[in-house]
Amino acid sequence: MIVAMQEKATEEQIDFVIEVMVEAGVGVHRTTGATQTILAGVGPTATIDLTKFENLPGVLHVHRISSPYKLAGRGFRPEGTVIEFANGVKLGGEQVVVMAGPCSIENEAQIFETAKRVKAAGAAFLRGGAYKPRSSPYSFQGMGIPGLKLMYDAARANGLLVVSEVMEIAQIEPMLGLVDCFQVGARNMQNFNLLRELGIARKPVLLKRGIAATIEELLLSSEYIMSGGNYDVILCERGIRTYETATRNTMDISAIPVVKKFSHLPIVGDPSHGTGHREMVAPMARAAVAAGADGILVEVHPNADKATSDAAQTLYPDQFEKLMADLRVIARAVGRTM
Repeated sequence: MIVAMQEKATEEQIDFVIEVMVEAGVGVHRTTGATQTILAGVGPTATIDLTKFENLPGVLHVHRISSPYKLAGRGFRPEGTVIEFANGVKLGGEQVVVMAGPCSIENEAQIFETAKRVKAAGAAFLRGGAYKPRSSPYSFQGMGIPGLKLMYDAARANGLLVVSEVMEIAQIEPMLGLVDCFQVGARNMQNFNLLRELGIARKPVLLKRGIAATIEELLLSSEYIMSGGNYDVILCERGIRTYETATRNTMDISAIPVVKKFSHLPIVGDPSHGTGHREMVAPMARAAVAAGADGILVEVHPNADKATSDAAQTLYPDQFEKLMADLRVIARAVGRTM
């Protein structure tokens, strides 16, 4: 259930409504926007008489939510969620935010060169995998924390934020001070124990859509993180598995406006994993921004053809620079900035 408070509702009135909701047996999640406070009640609300709350002081209106995702739904934050990072970067607002870097951190020279080039082109985040979930157990699995420390140093030296994938609960604590945003990969989208722990971690989480997940399943997975009190969740469309074999995955551009309709959470597009082919990355990145994506996640490597992992879908720095120039034009055309 959603309880929307009046614009001039006092803190005493809000606290009283929360108290009544708790007494009714529901958990309360509060969000305060620029003009209004919204209280989301999660729990056995089906038998609750909503008129009991409609008549409380300071309440504007009350309604029962039919969708299974209560906190991720648009009704929880009608104005949309904007996530602000330490250096002033805001994701989910007017600006289109770009996250760029190699699939895997390989060595110091590689990650520092990449950081320098993507920053110069206009990226806000340095992305890179310290832990790599690979389909084959014999493939490169990443450098772990030593690699992540290299990426953190490279990012900070160039004024960038860090986003990197966490694969299991035990990795959260050692990664906390080295990332600005945790990434949950497609394979872990329904690792509910991991999602619950990230809900406690109080650090932004980029949640990738699973390879065969519906949009509702993606939003329900985000609900696991938000139910722990962490509302800074970024969704990511990275392509789904279909019968098509011409691309690595089928990048579902339509998922971007659909998510915008049903959820307040920001969403980014990942055209690198979405297509699996270098020549297709730029067109799909442009399409994602045109469709309303709040950001782009793209793989860039100074020697892309010799990248340890995902070489075929990785851009060279000069290709990334050209893409950024194109995205600025498209962003302006749809009323956004870069």
